[in-house]
Amino acid sequence: MSRRPFFRLAVAALPLALAACATPVNPSDGHAADYGAVKPLPEPTRPEGALLAPVPQPPERPVAPTSVTDPAIPRAQRVENFVTYTAQTYGVDPAHVRSVLAQATVQQPILNAISRPAEAVRPWRDYRPIFINDARINGGVAFYRENRTALDRVAAQTGVPAEYIVAIIGVETSYGRITGTWKVIDALYTLAFDYAPRAPFFAGELAQLFALEKAEPQLDILGLKGSYAGAMGMGQFMPSSYRLWAKDGDGDSRRDLLTHKPDVFASIANYFVVHGWDRGGPVVARAQRAASAADFKPENWEPVYPLSALAARGYTPAPGEPTVEGATLLSLDGEGGKEHWLAYRNFYVITRYNRSPMYSLSVHQLAQAIRAGVGP
Repeated sequence: MSRRPFFRLAVAALPLALAACATPVNPSDGHAADYGAVKPLPEPTRPEGALLAPVPQPPERPVAPTSVTDPAIPRAQRVENFVTYTAQTYGVDPAHVRSVLAQATVQQPILNAISRPAEAVRPWRDYRPIFINDARINGGVAFYRENRTALDRVAAQTGVPAEYIVAIIGVETSYGRITGTWKVIDALYTLAFDYAPRAPFFAGELAQLFALEKAEPQLDILGLKGSYAGAMGMGQFMPSSYRLWAKDGDGDSRRDLLTHKPDVFASIANYFVVHGWDRGGPVVARAQRAASAADFKPENWEPVYPLSALAARGYTPAPGEPTVEGATLLSLDGEGGKEHWLAYRNFYVITRYNRSPMYSLSVHQLAQAIRAGVGP
């Protein structure tokens, strides 16, 4: 849904700036977590002393083996090993894999972009206006109204509010207007065989692309366009997210996440459900910080702290804010100074789409603004 967020683009193209596009490692340029080069994200670790269980997650998606990704192995041999791996793992005709790869092209601009040193991440006060502005809000309200019947149906079925589905599409691709111009096969081929730091992930995604084509033969594997990390469609799904969690939203026996809105809506909602969405649950609450409270920066965004534990540290929900057991603390530099938020389970689920907490808070605030504009 797969992700992702680390690609340097002009602000005008920022909806396509970074990430996964529905992927925990944020490798598409359809996300907005920061503005630098792709860098691996650490796997989550349980915070020391956490008292609550983490949100159950689906199994990690497979990465390619070292026989495909070890740069010490000659490139031609790695490619042939990839053919064998894909054929054996996903039952794809090896002759077809070879034929498609023979038509793929290494794209040096992708390697240039992904290898640049990461720029400093913008503070929340600068990041927020990129997505929380009149154009993005009004665009979301109009998009919701145009597609209300389908969106509300998916929301009722899944428990994922329609405004969050719309907000994801708004942040990722400006409501489907900017979905990427790179050939997906070129992007993944380039990163699988010529970018060693992330080769296991991208070679795994390349193999998943062939498996996806097998499952969805209407897709033209050589014609698919997307981000320069291989994310596709209105929701910027990586091939593995597309293959594993895309849904047929209207019963036509195919899953088209490129332009077919019923499938897009159902798939984004399903991505949230698979990663633990709590129907009717809150996302965040403004927090008050006691004068005596020390700074507290959790290691990750798992909502494993009881509210009492956070209160003991000096952080409590502001009056009138929603409360639910199990949270973590998010502190950001806002326009008016330091902001503190209690981030609940559904906030964590949004971070599974893109691990940047500012991305997730942007999605939440954009969703809230869209809902206010649309009305009940």
